[in-house]
Amino acid sequence: MEEDRVAVTGVGATRYALKPGRIKNEDILICIDVDAESMVEMKTTGTNGRPLIRMECVKQAIILFIHNKLSINPDHRFAFATLAKSAAWLKKEFTSDAESAVASLRGLSGNKSSSRADLTLLFRAAAQEAKISRAQNRIFRVILIYCRSSMRPTHEWPLNQKLFTLDVMYLHDKPSPDNCPQDVYDSLVDAVEHVSEYEGYIFESGQGLARSVFKPMSMLLSHPQQRCAQDDLDIPRSLAKKVPVTEAANAVDHHNGNNIQTIN
Repeated sequence: MEEDRVAVTGVGATRYALKPGRIKNEDILICIDVDAESMVEMKTTGTNGRPLIRMECVKQAIILFIHNKLSINPDHRFAFATLAKSAAWLKKEFTSDAESAVASLRGLSGNKSSSRADLTLLFRAAAQEAKISRAQNRIFRVILIYCRSSMRPTHEWPLNQKLFTLDVMYLHDKPSPDNCPQDVYDSLVDAVEHVSEYEGYIFESGQGLARSVFKPMSMLLSHPQQRCAQDDLDIPRSLAKKVPVTEAANAVDHHNGNNIQTIN
């Protein structure tokens, strides 16, 4: 998208404005890993006092994401797939109805066994659906939630075919001699860069906390056509880094009295 350079008269500065453009409605395919690692316990406890299961936390985050996304634009649509050895449809019909979307997730659970994941079928399905979305003047996005700490995903996909945007949320265990989350993460980064039409985001966490699931899902509310590069992303900022107003005022008073105080 080209930029219009406009001079600000009387100020001596320059501002930049983007040309007006239509932000298209999204069709979002959410693909959830159902490997055995999706059923591990997290450090966060639920209302019953027991640790949350990773899958249950993921489903709650997705439900919140859907409601928030539809509150921004009720014309966005959602469908669902699962990932075991390869991808399979959970709900193929795209819908803007929140209750219908949520109902698709209620019975979802993980497998008891682990295996290597091939993303090729997921990308093929996404490319096919993306062509339909484009014909309707919409854009297509895949959100992959991946949970395997030692199984690097594979895919076969041409470099010049970028019909959709891929976002990834990677939830993994802490690194140990028995796993390789860094290698898995590197493979996921490669997949995002390989297939994405717009800027694709990837977030990871091995903390095992609920906020490590809900925080990245909230950041994925951003529309692909309105994104900055992920390297420039600095939201949400930590509240701990903000100086309370009272402390800032006291610092000014000390400074005015020649008693300089350092604020951390």
